[in-house]
Amino acid sequence: MSAAAPQRRLEGRTALVTGASRGIGLGIAERIVAEGGRVVLTARGQDALDEAVAHLGGPEHAAAVAGKADDADHRAAAVQECLDRFGSLDLLVNNAGINPAYGPLMGLDLGIARKIVEVNVVAALAWTQAAHTAWMREHGGSVVNVASVAGIKPAPGIAMYGTSKAALIHLTEELAVELGPGVRVNAVAPAVVKTDFAKALYEGREEEVAAQYPLKRLGVPDDIGSVVAFLLSDDAGWLTGQTVVVDGGVTLTGGV
Repeated sequence: MSAAAPQRRLEGRTALVTGASRGIGLGIAERIVAEGGRVVLTARGQDALDEAVAHLGGPEHAAAVAGKADDADHRAAAVQECLDRFGSLDLLVNNAGINPAYGPLMGLDLGIARKIVEVNVVAALAWTQAAHTAWMREHGGSVVNVASVAGIKPAPGIAMYGTSKAALIHLTEELAVELGPGVRVNAVAPAVVKTDFAKALYEGREEEVAAQYPLKRLGVPDDIGSVVAFLLSDDAGWLTGQTVVVDGGVTLTGGV
């Protein structure tokens, strides 16, 4: 949680956060609960999800549904859990993402390329469709997609991941146009955040990597959670289709 006591801007609202058993997703869920919201978490592992629910304060504040982000039955079950457990689905955070390959595009298996796009882009659209059909079309809501600075400028070694995040950023803009005025859709684009997912980008050389950042440190999950909470809240009520870069200033100095 943030050191400063957060406002309770999300009081009484229900959020579905994908890929949220740890890392950035859990940091976002922590902030939502701290601001008065309830969360339904998704991820592939039930044990990790159970630990996350306990960490967030138990069933009064959180619930979880295990499954794969690109599985339609899993999406339906998670959406239904929001409605059955908490009575609404006001907020959606598309955080689930994969990056199973590192190296040049010319050596990338095309099956892996398709899977990256399926999970990082198509699934985000599918989750938004499901939330819109079940609740937001009638009641309104707010969606935040978790992109990456790799979607803003070339990121050698993780190029297909970056390509998928560029597509997610554009998808954010298209959805904002289609779903307004009732539903706002925005994105965040983090740089390196200290999570298991990003360990390969900094492990064993954190000081060297952080030296490239004007703020001289890597991100932590709450750096992203606080911005996502703002975008979900009414404080961002005239903001849609935007991608907020949360990067410690690193893109200003030419780094990713």
